[in-house]
Amino acid sequence: MESTFSIIAEPSRRAILSLLATSEQSVGDIELQLQLPQPSVSKHLRVLREAGFVESRVDAQRRLYRIRPEPLMEIDAWLAPFRRYWS
Repeated sequence: MESTFSIIAEPSRRAILSLLATSEQSVGDIELQLQLPQPSVSKHLRVLREAGFVESRVDAQRRLYRIRPEPLMEIDAWLAPFRRYWS
């Protein structure tokens, strides 16, 4: 769980995950929407992919990224006992 929180502690990674929550995105799409340099987007996607937060598929000349729900489900399960404080 500790590494999960350290992964999402980075604001750019959270922004990328927010974009991917709406639809699959290419590196170029993410770069344009977040106004981040391509090397930075690629670096953050690599970290997210290695941690299991995202996966990719090839579509012609592009690689499309999408969210994998399992790590987010871990966070949700950890938060469950605290929900009573804001429900």
